[in-house]
Amino acid sequence: MSTRKFAPLARDAMAYVLAGGRGSRLMELTDKRAKPAVYFAGKTRIIDFALSNALNSGIRRMGVATQYKAHSLIRHLQRGWNFLRDERNESFDILPASQRVSEDRWYMGTADAVFQNIDIIASYEPHYMVILAGDHIYKMDYELMLQQHVDTGADVTVGCLEVPRMEATGFGVMHVDETDRIVQFVEKPKDPPGMPDKPDMALASMGIYVFETKFLFEQLHRDAADPESSRDFGKDIIPYIVKHGKAWAHRFTRSCVRSEHEQEAYWRDVGTVDAYWEANIDLTDVVPALDLYDHDWPIWTYAELTPPAKFVHDEEGRRGQAISSLVSGGCIVSGAGLRRTLLFTGVRVNSYANLEEAVVLPYVQVGRSARLRRVVIDRGVEIPEGLVVGEDPVLDAARFRRTEAGICLITQPMIDRLAEAQ
Repeated sequence: MSTRKFAPLARDAMAYVLAGGRGSRLMELTDKRAKPAVYFAGKTRIIDFALSNALNSGIRRMGVATQYKAHSLIRHLQRGWNFLRDERNESFDILPASQRVSEDRWYMGTADAVFQNIDIIASYEPHYMVILAGDHIYKMDYELMLQQHVDTGADVTVGCLEVPRMEATGFGVMHVDETDRIVQFVEKPKDPPGMPDKPDMALASMGIYVFETKFLFEQLHRDAADPESSRDFGKDIIPYIVKHGKAWAHRFTRSCVRSEHEQEAYWRDVGTVDAYWEANIDLTDVVPALDLYDHDWPIWTYAELTPPAKFVHDEEGRRGQAISSLVSGGCIVSGAGLRRTLLFTGVRVNSYANLEEAVVLPYVQVGRSARLRRVVIDRGVEIPEGLVVGEDPVLDAARFRRTEAGICLITQPMIDRLAEAQ
């Protein structure tokens, strides 16, 4: 756990969050919003974790590049992240793809999303750039990564996860020497290289990069002039620097922020419906792997003004209660039962309904006598009275998006089709 009172390198840095991706493996959850804008953990959005890490690390200049269906994300950022003030040498820029380079050009890749805004970045004169992915759940002190970057004299420092070697085939993998200098970058290798000190483990890229700003600009201009480039950090910029410069790996375990209740170096890519459901439901554990109650490293977000959660009725079979569950503000559990369930803001669960292992996004209405098990319900869905999900796999798959693990994603259009079929 970090106990620093100030962050001298972080105050000279700008965090630049790449938040333009859809996240298509989340299926209908990203039909209306980009993956970084997807709700997580009852009150927050996925992007809040990267931004909170930056703020808690001492970084006071931030930019967020958006592209795919960005309205929900931009609205959230405007409401929840508008407290940074220019008069305190702070800044927060939302940078949608806006054809600033040419009239027919959106962001072509992750590197291009930075290149197109070089003039805006340069106006703040940051000495360091911390490039972040906006779609992962973790707590990390970027100041420690900045310190390593300076100490090694690296051209680029790449944040890396230690993962079992044969589980790294879907990542960009760093082949490092004994000092953690990167000697080879391999994209999605069939036989990933092991770590010198842990041959059974591999170093997988987290999509986090630290550069000196001047050097980064030079690389972006060079890359933009290459007609063969795909304008991507992982595919183009980083491999070039590994080959022609000095690239170092930064192990996540060195800067992961943990409270006294957290045992593991927690990092999750909630990029599939199954992973998303599991990471949310895990928070209902007695001692979850991710501590949301850590006052030393708060997760900042837009907090809606809501009344307290309310539980009513105390009759046999009609008792408002929640067991091993998280219930957000504005929720009313009216004569219904919850078990290992997470309710986001403003959910109403009506009498005789039962929810088990359910992730329920904001302002859902659950009708009377509904029985819902192992579900993810999108924002604003109205669950009809008596609906049963999670007991008949064949019927579930015919009506909803059912994963191989048996999780059902429910959206309003799916409910509307049920009503039309009756």
